[in-house]
Amino acid sequence: MRAGASRRGRGQGPADEIVPPSGHTAWLTTFTAGAMVFLCVFAVALSLASGRLAARWSAALAQTATIRLSAPPEQMQIQTDGVLSLLSETPGVASFRALDDTEQRKLLEPWFGPDLPLEDLPMPRLIEVVEDAQGYDDEGLRQRLAAEAPGAVLDDHTRWRQPLVEAASRLRLLGVLSILLIGAAMAAMITLAANASLAANAEVIRVLRLVGAKDSYIARAFVRRFTIRALTGALVGACAGLVGVAMLPAAGPAGGFLAGLGFSGVEWLWPLLLPPLAAIVAFLATRRAAFAKLKELT
Repeated sequence: MRAGASRRGRGQGPADEIVPPSGHTAWLTTFTAGAMVFLCVFAVALSLASGRLAARWSAALAQTATIRLSAPPEQMQIQTDGVLSLLSETPGVASFRALDDTEQRKLLEPWFGPDLPLEDLPMPRLIEVVEDAQGYDDEGLRQRLAAEAPGAVLDDHTRWRQPLVEAASRLRLLGVLSILLIGAAMAAMITLAANASLAANAEVIRVLRLVGAKDSYIARAFVRRFTIRALTGALVGACAGLVGVAMLPAAGPAGGFLAGLGFSGVEWLWPLLLPPLAAIVAFLATRRAAFAKLKELT
């Protein structure tokens, strides 16, 4: 009997047979891994979707600018024509156009309603400017506008782009922190399950030591079994998360945030990395817990 145990101690036997295949530690490990990976899928989806949306909005605002022209009613059309003529001679401007009253009314409808009497209000004239790939000299354009139409103000949308970039960065950071916290919680739960299993099998461990089994053999038994349990649960959790994300509404033309919460293209492959990562976390957590517990039982 000692000889057989010695051969197993040298890694020649099925080490994981000493770990109970069922019990509360089994379902706790599998459920924890599945639930944490399920949450990780949505954390990754949130991070990627926020980055896409902010990049799309920022790119759209980066290519356009608005000139706001304020002038007396009798000078409005003259100054508008002067600004349009100036823009036609400005390098880096791909296109431009003055918004009519109907378009300006639509811009103000969300705040003032559809019955806003624009003809009774001193509304500025808005001119939309789209730059080409090279771009224009915004400071030079401001100086020429000041000379041509003193009431013209160039808004390059910088104040709109900066909050979007900051929000995207913070949401990505929030996603990464969420994934790290989920991984830490999973490691803690698996560590508790491994400690409970080791404590429950303390008498078996003592007998194995008496017949010549080494601590590395015993630890390998628990590490293998708990890693497989975590990987199984993580695979189920990843599949459930992918199904949940796929059931979310697709992004519409308006580009709403909640409607665009999901994956696009090769991003669907990112959740497939989570089960191996969960298995690695379970491997490291169980290995550390096993050797610490075995040292206590010495």
